[in-house]
Amino acid sequence: MTTRDHLDKLHALRAEARMGGGQARIDKQHALGRMTARERIDLLLDQGSFEEFDMFKTHRCHDFGMEKKTFPGDGVVTGYGTVNGRLVYVYAQDFTVLGGSLSETMAEKICKVMELAMKNGAPVIGLNDSGGARIQEGIESLAGYSDIFLKNVMASGVIPQISAIFGPCAGGAVYSPALTDFIVMVQKNSYMFLTGPTVVKAVTHEDVTVEQLGGAEMHSSQSGVADYAAESGMDAIDYVKTLLSYLPQNNMEAPATIECTDPVERRSELLNEIVPTRPSAAYDMKNVINEIVDHGDFFEIKENFAPNLITGFARLDGMSVGIVANQPYSLSGVLDINASVKGARFVRFCDCFNIPVITLVDVPGFLPGTVQEYGGIIRNGAKMLYAYAEATVPKITVVTRKAYGGAYCVMSSKHLRGDINYAWPTSEIAVMGAKGAAGVLYARQAKGTEDPAAFLATKEQEYQDAVANPYVAARRGYVDDIIEPANTRFRIIRALHMSKNKQDVNPMKKHGNMPL
Repeated sequence: MTTRDHLDKLHALRAEARMGGGQARIDKQHALGRMTARERIDLLLDQGSFEEFDMFKTHRCHDFGMEKKTFPGDGVVTGYGTVNGRLVYVYAQDFTVLGGSLSETMAEKICKVMELAMKNGAPVIGLNDSGGARIQEGIESLAGYSDIFLKNVMASGVIPQISAIFGPCAGGAVYSPALTDFIVMVQKNSYMFLTGPTVVKAVTHEDVTVEQLGGAEMHSSQSGVADYAAESGMDAIDYVKTLLSYLPQNNMEAPATIECTDPVERRSELLNEIVPTRPSAAYDMKNVINEIVDHGDFFEIKENFAPNLITGFARLDGMSVGIVANQPYSLSGVLDINASVKGARFVRFCDCFNIPVITLVDVPGFLPGTVQEYGGIIRNGAKMLYAYAEATVPKITVVTRKAYGGAYCVMSSKHLRGDINYAWPTSEIAVMGAKGAAGVLYARQAKGTEDPAAFLATKEQEYQDAVANPYVAARRGYVDDIIEPANTRFRIIRALHMSKNKQDVNPMKKHGNMPL
């Protein structure tokens, strides 16, 4: 064979690999409104930056006629490239090849890019579209899943891991995404569950659709498995690219600071009026966030899950920060099981990757009731407390209104190593609200008076003046300063600059035992 013949063979094999399972299967993907694995990679990565690995790798199975069903690449496209000039590693399962089912060799390909991502300190992005384990391979497929899970665990806290679900993700396949830092799903196109509707029907006699059991809407609002339910595949990819812009490459770096054209000293007069005079009246904490952050740009995480707690990323003077905030518009901003788990996981992610945490507090306490107690609100609420106490990144807290009881402690209080703790003049820091406290302390005395309601109202005001205000905490040093709300942006940014070289250490240990 001549050199030209060898080159022609190489080009022919590359062309075959790029076709995946063939044109007919590609057309079927398109007919379902789905992109192919390679099309997704092309949209995710900078043009011309993709370098592919193992294009010619094929499976080794010779049972059940599999020797007649070999495809170059074996159902997953792997390699590296750049997103906005930054190195990332990527793998994209190809549903056109045997339904994207996982084989021993597919697992080897995925593990290879994950290993390289850890060695070179860059994020890894998985584009999932798989029918699950390749049944013909049996234990080899299960072993492959386990190998991937181990890599996920070893990479956790070392490099950012992002999963985008574009199609089916069932059985053992769900655990790799579940071990990553963020999950994006596509509405009407992707689903995740351990057992499908047929098995559910046989075992529990429940009639449930694929969408109800494991669709993007359900997982982004009820289970909390997904961080975002994208409207389309393109929307999912855009979300991943925006998310990456807030993150560092690895745990040894800080997120990049970008040039900021929003004045540091910009005041917001709206904030001086935003807290209602009536303690029970609601306001939208997202308006507070938008007034504080650069250009009002806030990238929310898990927006539809536990909306009583807001989590997300933003920039302040060009610096990437994580924001955790109670939302008075939802359940009065109370902490419940879902909000506690949501907040704890977000704070721990920020701490893993050197992202300062800004906490905005307006919390009346933990949600009472048998549902919460039976569900383990004590254990789950402690997760949030643990996350804040363990975190060594800069932690800046602003109490806007209520900070009552144990919820005050949990929300990045000074006692959990909060670095800078501010309070607005409208804040109330106490065991409980003045009305409730007066009722507990003076109920018996009130019965012996001519006008119990007037007596309690007087005692309520006394408690308000004596205890339920920020000045008592400020006198103790639990609040570093009481600030004018309009100046909140400036004060937080100054605190961020002050604490950017912060050094804080935890005791030497293998790892803690957080209340899971």
